[in-house]
Amino acid sequence: MTPLTVRRAGDGVRFAVRVQPRASRSEIVGVYGEAMKIRLSAPPVDGAANDALLELIATALGVGRRAVRIVSGASSRSKVVEVEGVTAEAVLRLAGP
Repeated sequence: MTPLTVRRAGDGVRFAVRVQPRASRSEIVGVYGEAMKIRLSAPPVDGAANDALLELIATALGVGRRAVRIVSGASSRSKVVEVEGVTAEAVLRLAGP
Protein backbone atom coordinates (compact mmCIF):
# COMPACT_ATOMS: atom_id res chain seq x y z
CA MET A 1 0.00 0.00 0.00
CA THR A 2 1.33 3.45 -0.91
CA PRO A 3 1.33 5.88 2.01
CA LEU A 4 -0.77 9.02 2.05
CA THR A 5 1.21 11.99 0.74
CA VAL A 6 0.90 15.12 2.88
CA ARG A 7 2.78 18.29 1.92
CA ARG A 8 3.37 21.49 3.89
CA ALA A 9 1.57 24.56 2.54
CA GLY A 10 2.06 27.83 4.38
CA ASP A 11 0.95 27.30 7.98
CA GLY A 12 -0.90 24.09 7.14
CA VAL A 13 -0.86 21.06 4.87
CA ARG A 14 -2.16 19.85 1.49
CA PHE A 15 -3.20 16.32 0.68
CA ALA A 16 -5.21 14.42 -1.91
CA VAL A 17 -8.61 12.93 -1.17
CA ARG A 18 -10.71 10.44 -3.09
CA VAL A 19 -14.42 10.95 -2.44
CA GLN A 20 -17.24 8.43 -2.71
CA PRO A 21 -20.54 10.38 -2.63
CA ARG A 22 -23.94 8.89 -1.77
CA ALA A 23 -22.48 6.42 0.72
CA SER A 24 -24.57 5.08 3.59
CA ARG A 25 -22.66 7.32 6.04
CA SER A 26 -19.93 9.94 6.04
CA GLU A 27 -16.57 8.65 7.25
CA ILE A 28 -12.84 8.61 6.62
CA VAL A 29 -12.06 5.12 5.36
CA GLY A 30 -8.29 5.04 4.94
CA VAL A 31 -5.91 5.39 2.03
CA TYR A 32 -6.61 5.00 -1.69
CA GLY A 33 -3.33 5.17 -3.61
CA GLU A 34 -1.66 8.32 -2.30
CA ALA A 35 -4.98 9.91 -1.28
CA MET A 36 -7.21 9.77 1.78
CA LYS A 37 -10.42 7.88 0.95
CA ILE A 38 -13.57 9.49 2.28
CA ARG A 39 -17.17 8.30 2.00
CA LEU A 40 -19.87 10.97 2.06
CA SER A 41 -23.60 10.48 2.50
CA ALA A 42 -24.26 13.71 0.55
CA PRO A 43 -24.98 13.56 -3.19
CA PRO A 44 -22.67 15.33 -5.67
CA VAL A 45 -25.33 17.93 -6.47
CA ASP A 46 -25.07 21.71 -6.02
CA GLY A 47 -21.85 21.39 -4.01
CA ALA A 48 -23.45 19.32 -1.25
CA ALA A 49 -20.72 16.67 -1.30
CA ASN A 50 -17.98 19.33 -1.23
CA ASP A 51 -19.61 21.04 1.75
CA ALA A 52 -19.93 17.70 3.56
CA LEU A 53 -16.29 16.90 2.78
CA LEU A 54 -15.01 20.18 4.21
CA GLU A 55 -17.18 19.83 7.31
CA LEU A 56 -16.04 16.24 7.92
CA ILE A 57 -12.34 17.11 7.59
CA ALA A 58 -12.69 20.22 9.79
CA THR A 59 -14.45 18.24 12.52
CA ALA A 60 -12.00 15.32 12.36
CA LEU A 61 -8.98 17.63 12.62
CA GLY A 62 -10.53 19.94 15.22
CA VAL A 63 -10.27 23.12 13.16
CA GLY A 64 -12.82 25.65 12.01
CA ARG A 65 -14.67 25.12 8.75
CA ARG A 66 -12.90 28.14 7.23
CA ALA A 67 -9.50 26.51 7.77
CA VAL A 68 -10.32 23.83 5.17
CA ARG A 69 -10.61 24.45 1.44
CA ILE A 70 -10.58 22.53 -1.83
CA VAL A 71 -7.54 23.60 -3.87
CA SER A 72 -8.32 21.56 -6.99
CA GLY A 73 -10.82 19.01 -8.24
CA ALA A 74 -14.00 20.63 -6.95
CA SER A 75 -16.10 18.79 -9.56
CA SER A 76 -14.14 15.53 -9.44
CA ARG A 77 -13.95 12.58 -7.07
CA SER A 78 -10.20 13.19 -6.79
CA LYS A 79 -9.48 16.46 -4.98
CA VAL A 80 -6.64 18.29 -3.28
CA VAL A 81 -7.52 19.78 0.10
CA GLU A 82 -5.62 22.37 2.11
CA VAL A 83 -6.02 22.66 5.88
CA GLU A 84 -4.53 25.54 7.87
CA GLY A 85 -3.27 25.14 11.40
CA VAL A 86 -2.61 21.39 11.43
CA THR A 87 0.44 19.18 11.05
CA ALA A 88 1.10 16.38 8.59
CA GLU A 89 1.16 13.95 11.53
CA ALA A 90 -2.42 14.87 12.46
CA VAL A 91 -3.61 14.16 8.93
CA LEU A 92 -1.71 10.86 8.76
CA ARG A 93 -3.34 9.74 12.04
CA LEU A 94 -6.79 10.27 10.46
CA ALA A 95 -5.96 7.97 7.57
CA GLY A 96 -5.19 5.11 9.95
CA PRO A 97 -2.31 2.65 10.06
